[in-house]
Amino acid sequence: MNLIYINGNFVPAEEASVSVFDHGFLYGDGVFEGIRAYGGRVFRLKEHLDRLFDSAQAIMLSIPMTQEELSQAILETLRKNNLRDAYIRPIVTRGPGDLGLDPVKCRVPTVIIMAVEWGAMYGDLYETGLVGVTVTVRRNPPDALPPNTKSLNYLNNIMAKIEANIKGGNEAIMLDGQGRISEGSGDNIFIVKGGKIYTPYTINNLKGITRSAVMELAMARGHEVLERDQGLFDLYTADEIFVTGTAAEVAPVTRVDGRIIGGGRLGPITRDLMAAFRELTKSSGTPIY
Repeated sequence: MNLIYINGNFVPAEEASVSVFDHGFLYGDGVFEGIRAYGGRVFRLKEHLDRLFDSAQAIMLSIPMTQEELSQAILETLRKNNLRDAYIRPIVTRGPGDLGLDPVKCRVPTVIIMAVEWGAMYGDLYETGLVGVTVTVRRNPPDALPPNTKSLNYLNNIMAKIEANIKGGNEAIMLDGQGRISEGSGDNIFIVKGGKIYTPYTINNLKGITRSAVMELAMARGHEVLERDQGLFDLYTADEIFVTGTAAEVAPVTRVDGRIIGGGRLGPITRDLMAAFRELTKSSGTPIY
């Protein structure tokens, strides 16, 4: 029986609920994180909670726990569910209010932690490669809803995923309002060209925890990693493309908008980083037990 943490209590999943007046439910007013545990260790827990608290700060949401208290609650949720390999979803909403928008009416935030067993998100596609499709849905601009605020309002990403599904792609590739590559519906994008690795600046996409880890691994292994603005031409003429994310981990993209990338096979740099990331997740993290 899966147990869910809600405001200090553990309740069975089928009984877990929030008020219909919670502004997280009504308006997507809240923040969340996606975190992975591997072999009894939580991968980069502090970095994920740093980002959660930054997202909360950006929307003026006061999390009613310290970072250490939330960290311990996450570990206890994993222990209550006897999990060693899991996907973890901490959520903080504005809390119950009224049907008006005013967040001042929400007196007490809601804190939820879910943890479930999780395997390879893309299954066999880690060997054959994803099909990426660019979509007409543009990424939220940073002067409206900054992509680095990991809020509960994910409709922008969902609309991109809907379009990718319609077009037969495994993942959407979103551009910003100026036609620059932003990110996938749920992951960061990397392009390999001439032996160098390129990735967009994070002004128009999420500062991914896996993104940072892979960049560190790449540089440690002698690869040059550059943050650059990139467009469709760079995407279509890439030697290799891969995406990174907590759920996706490191996944190759071998086709984009009908173009075959890297001969339709995993490139050597992508394969090297996939293996390096697997080793990193096996050997680091915050112990659960």
